[in-house]
Amino acid sequence: MTIPADDGPAVGLGLGGSLRIGQARIAVADTFALLRAIARTGSVQGAATEIGLSYRAAWERVRALEAAVGWPLVRKTRGYGTTLTETGAALHDALASAAAGLAQPLAREARAMQARLAALLHHPRRLTVAASHDPLLMEGLAQWGEAEIAVMGSRDAVVQLMDGRADAAGFHCGAIAPEAAGPPFSDLVADPAFRVRPLFAREQGWLVAAGNPLGLETPDDLRAKKARFVNRQKGSGTRAWFDRLLAGTGIRPEEIAGYGLEEFTHQAVAAVIASGAADAGLGARAAAERFGLGFVPVGWEVYHLAASASLPGDGLDRVQALLGERIGDVPGYRLPG
Repeated sequence: MTIPADDGPAVGLGLGGSLRIGQARIAVADTFALLRAIARTGSVQGAATEIGLSYRAAWERVRALEAAVGWPLVRKTRGYGTTLTETGAALHDALASAAAGLAQPLAREARAMQARLAALLHHPRRLTVAASHDPLLMEGLAQWGEAEIAVMGSRDAVVQLMDGRADAAGFHCGAIAPEAAGPPFSDLVADPAFRVRPLFAREQGWLVAAGNPLGLETPDDLRAKKARFVNRQKGSGTRAWFDRLLAGTGIRPEEIAGYGLEEFTHQAVAAVIASGAADAGLGARAAAERFGLGFVPVGWEVYHLAASASLPGDGLDRVQALLGERIGDVPGYRLPG
């Protein structure tokens, strides 16, 4: 896995090491490359071309591997080219499985190494932060100025981090802890390869028209009064919280008018309500305040920021400090815990 960089170092990490069989040691990367090329091309000549060896050198490598393993790895059949034997295929599959299992952690470590080397070589690299939308976090990241921000649902943000496609992930799970929220959140917090920090607690509730003219306070009120609802997108923490509220009261999604109307940020939900196109939505108090809406509290939740444990923490420490300075000035936020 190679992580490109505009001006700084490009980092590539891949399957390596050695496999010891008896007294012989086999280079894992070279072995996998050779067996994969033979399986793909159906010939040693094709494999030699693909991996940059001469035909003779490729055969010498095959014979050396067979001597180390103690079994034939390839089979030449007239009219059918060269194929892997059962032993060769089993070795190939074992190495392929190892490569697939290491792809995500290697991608994460490549990103972390690139960030460290960029700082060392004075080629600063903007971190990629995949995050569920939050007004305060967006302001803090913009003030920091050293991150590329991709707004998405909490679930997608965590998956991008775990897959090595982002340096950090901002997420929330509603009024339950990540450990109880199921995969991928429970997997994330249980994995020592990641560092998860609580950034702040924020208050969520019903965003309604000023004065709450429909008297909306519960999911049952939404159903009974046929209030026009504006939802968050699938995969967002707020959407998951709303779905749990409905399930807890036995209300089916189709009983909520507008359940299928989706927006991707708290501000977008607030804007739809402020325009008169909807009566209610679940969102952060800060969004209600910004648009002059009414707000009916539902509960508090903790917003988390996660990153690879190998990633330098200086930048994320700065973001946390910036947010900590603002928490007392913005309604609907408080320090976690």
